[in-house]
Amino acid sequence: MKTFICFAFVLVMLFSSSILIAQSDKQQKLEAQRQQILKEIKQFKAFYAGKKKEEKSEISLIEDLNYKVQRRQNLIRITNEQANLLTREINTNQQEITSLRAQLQELKDDYAAMIVKSYKSKSEQSKVMFLLSSNNFKQAYKRLQYIRQYANYQKEQGELIKKKTKELQDLNLELSKQKADKDKLIQENRIAKRELEKELEEREKLMAIIKADMTKFASQIKQKQQEADRLDKEINRLIREAIAASNKKAGKKTSTGKFILTPADKIVGESFEANKGRLGWPVERGVIKAKYGKGRSLTDSSVEVNNPGIKIETTTNATVKAVFNGEVSEILVIKRGNPAIMIRHGNYLTIYTNLSKIYVKKGDKIKTGQAIGEAFTNKTSGETLLGFRIYKNNQKLNPEYWLAKN
Repeated sequence: MKTFICFAFVLVMLFSSSILIAQSDKQQKLEAQRQQILKEIKQFKAFYAGKKKEEKSEISLIEDLNYKVQRRQNLIRITNEQANLLTREINTNQQEITSLRAQLQELKDDYAAMIVKSYKSKSEQSKVMFLLSSNNFKQAYKRLQYIRQYANYQKEQGELIKKKTKELQDLNLELSKQKADKDKLIQENRIAKRELEKELEEREKLMAIIKADMTKFASQIKQKQQEADRLDKEINRLIREAIAASNKKAGKKTSTGKFILTPADKIVGESFEANKGRLGWPVERGVIKAKYGKGRSLTDSSVEVNNPGIKIETTTNATVKAVFNGEVSEILVIKRGNPAIMIRHGNYLTIYTNLSKIYVKKGDKIKTGQAIGEAFTNKTSGETLLGFRIYKNNQKLNPEYWLAKN
């Protein structure tokens, strides 16, 4: 029965250990996410240090606040998850400590009984008499083995008690650390919530100004959307032409919407794909101000916004770099807009928009990290936004999935 109890205890300990390892892995991932968000918030503040807030339009200010609100909400959510996970880890450790204490007490009781029994028969004479009273040599040998095994068992029990005592001490230390970590997270969350409340209040005030003169702001939103649509239409046209020209050169007259790849192109495309999630950023420092995909206008929820790439807030006149080896497929000169660069990487394309300067020309071979131009800085607001897109053939992709964590 005792053996069964010990076996069951071992199973429980192994199961508890596997749970703790899984929780620890999740905790590390959550902490990495939290640190990334804190880094983005810090970078965003750095971009606006020294810039006059009143120079920006209300729409730009709303975009800024929305960025901070979203990051702050994510920070609070992740911190809450961490605190809840720590609570579960603390409970698991407390249960394990209780079990260890019970086992340790049982070991000590058994060891004490064994020592008393050993003391009663400790004389060398009794051991000799025990051996000499054997009926034959075989029995004497077995009794000698028993005496040795009993002595070893005593020693093992003593070592086991030391080991379990150390485990208990380590778990108590870990428990104290977990409780301190949880208290720290809760305190940081309180601060984050206060910051969030201020930002939400500020956003509400700005929204009230915008709603009071919606005609004016609706016109600004419409103008921005028209500019975005015009750029998108021009890029789509150039991509179709690039695919058609490339395929014609390869001997294919009909366009399938996909690049016909040479062996060299295939190698570049496969290498680009293999680096998904590890591509360098197109600027040295930056945060994603506008995300990829469909959404609603921040100022008018009836207006749908579809972003074919991401917009990266960066430093004034930031140098723009190629994210991977390739060839300049096109320099886009946009009417009533800033120029853009399209670089081909096999069957993939990267596009860099809203530039002020171009350092390359069509047909140039480009290396990863090579400077290709400068991002445009709005002199009125001091805002520098780089548009960045990735396509596979003529299909848009979410650049966030491809760039490394900044």
